[in-house]
Amino acid sequence: MKYRILNIARQLGLMLLVMWTVVSLVTLLIEAVPGTPATAILGETATQEQIDNFNRKHGLDRPAFFFSITSEDGISWNGIDNRYSEYILGLLRGDLGRSFRTDRPVLDMILERYPATIKLALASMLVAIGIAIPLGVLAGTNKGGVIDNFASFIALLGISLPTFVVGPFLVYIFAVKLGLLPATGSLYPEHIILPAFTLGAALSAILTRMVRSSVIEELGEDYVRTARAKGLSERKVIYKHVLKNGLIPVVTILGLQLGVLLAGSIITEKIFSWQGLGLLLLDEGIAKRDYRLVQGCVLVISLTYIIANSLTDLVYRWLDPRIRLS
Repeated sequence: MKYRILNIARQLGLMLLVMWTVVSLVTLLIEAVPGTPATAILGETATQEQIDNFNRKHGLDRPAFFFSITSEDGISWNGIDNRYSEYILGLLRGDLGRSFRTDRPVLDMILERYPATIKLALASMLVAIGIAIPLGVLAGTNKGGVIDNFASFIALLGISLPTFVVGPFLVYIFAVKLGLLPATGSLYPEHIILPAFTLGAALSAILTRMVRSSVIEELGEDYVRTARAKGLSERKVIYKHVLKNGLIPVVTILGLQLGVLLAGSIITEKIFSWQGLGLLLLDEGIAKRDYRLVQGCVLVISLTYIIANSLTDLVYRWLDPRIRLS
């Protein structure tokens, strides 16, 4: 019991450390970008008085960090009265700040778009799993055969093509030429098909290769020969024993790839006008230099990635009780 409590405390500590590092790096990078939110939001025609009022309202007239570096004065300390410390204290209270452009709470804006991004990521995973497991099993059980070569070709093709190529290609074929699916939008169930296949294509290629390798490795184990000697059908041997043990490395990839899907969804959401967190970050945050919105979106994506990795550890134990969290 004591060991489990210490392990949970260690994981929580690492999670907080990672989140603090992400927030600090994002804040540092945002502050390093030339230009100001006032000119990006108010426009080039804004008067100096309007810019000063905007900066005063959002606290942009105060120093960014604990210290400032200038060519004239060198390093000068600003104390705790700075935007960074204020933002960190706000996070401890669960406050992500307010949008510079809309003056709405950033948390409310994220919660409006976050479910759409999670839905797209999960749909992409289902697409990838639905393609990779059958194809990987067929390739692994027919090593060196026609099916194996075909699966290897498809996997190589999927890895080689980026989402900004796959997305427009699917739009051209299924929306423009065939007229079977809508090209953009996120209102109806059919809107998710093309973006889900766009995101799931690359992941399915990676998973196919992983499933194939795992199946080939597991087929050489002693328990497979024992199961066959007991008279179990080949189908039961493959899907009840081999595949379950072979899924352990696949679960690792799935847990790690969730963060990749969330990051990759930024481009995909832009292509298909999918109203998710990625489009919010790109169009409303980065394009409009809305610092607080950018920080909030990146923070939520990072937190989702960390939680996904923690859940991956739990699935490990379900697939193989011999695995213990260290």
